[in-house]
Amino acid sequence: MTTLPMTTLRDKAELFHSLHTGGEVLVLANAWDVASACLVEEAGARAVATTSAGVAWSLGAPDGDRLDRDRALDLVARVAAAVGVPVTADIESGFADTPEGVAETVRGVLDAGAVGVNIEDARYDGSSPLRPVQEQCDRIAAARQAADAAGVPLYINARADVYLCAVGDPAGRLDATLERATAYLAAGASGVFVPGVVDPATVSALTGAIAAPLNILAGPAAPAVAELAGLGVARVSVGPRVVAAAYAAARQATRELLTEGTYTGLAGALDYDELNALLGG
Repeated sequence: MTTLPMTTLRDKAELFHSLHTGGEVLVLANAWDVASACLVEEAGARAVATTSAGVAWSLGAPDGDRLDRDRALDLVARVAAAVGVPVTADIESGFADTPEGVAETVRGVLDAGAVGVNIEDARYDGSSPLRPVQEQCDRIAAARQAADAAGVPLYINARADVYLCAVGDPAGRLDATLERATAYLAAGASGVFVPGVVDPATVSALTGAIAAPLNILAGPAAPAVAELAGLGVARVSVGPRVVAAAYAAARQATRELLTEGTYTGLAGALDYDELNALLGG
């Protein structure tokens, strides 16, 4: 797909919105640092999405609302400055306890040059697995209001974690997810992200009932992108799975080096000059 040069953040935001509705699935191989973002763009991706887990791990923190907001936004700014395609940032649950804090985070995301966010309804304080629906709606509304005030049509990908967190009776999870999705869209979300489910019947039920683009989290057990497209999915992402695969390769190569004294785990590595050139060297 050929795109016109983009000169403003609003241009990128409008393009990013259009990537969810053009009939072709938006495929996102989530990045965790500048080098991985450049590799994603170089591979032909139409946008770059960060993974909160990968970003946290790369900065020495665990995932799950444990990373400092300023450090996360600094990484987003570095990624957005390094690539030409739109960037969407995984901001976990908003890096804030209150809707006002979420709005502040969104202003920081826009200042960093990103035009989309993932915001999840899972919580990590031990009180309950998910935020109450109205509480999450207030947070999404605050994010939308902050973006509107800045004049940028931020793409808010509202994550409903009923399946991911295995909340409630399995027979009731579809209805619970749809209740949340409907409320989140009314509060200002642009699309809905339902991780933790890949079986075709449930995915088809979700796309049939959600009046907005649906994002599915894919992995080795998921249907191929083409099959998900046939089920009506608009966006497919892989979350922390690429970075986890990269760390697995690093561990395997290191263990081989330390135990066997051999180097087969280093076979297939990117060429030094190629990677250096990708980053402007």
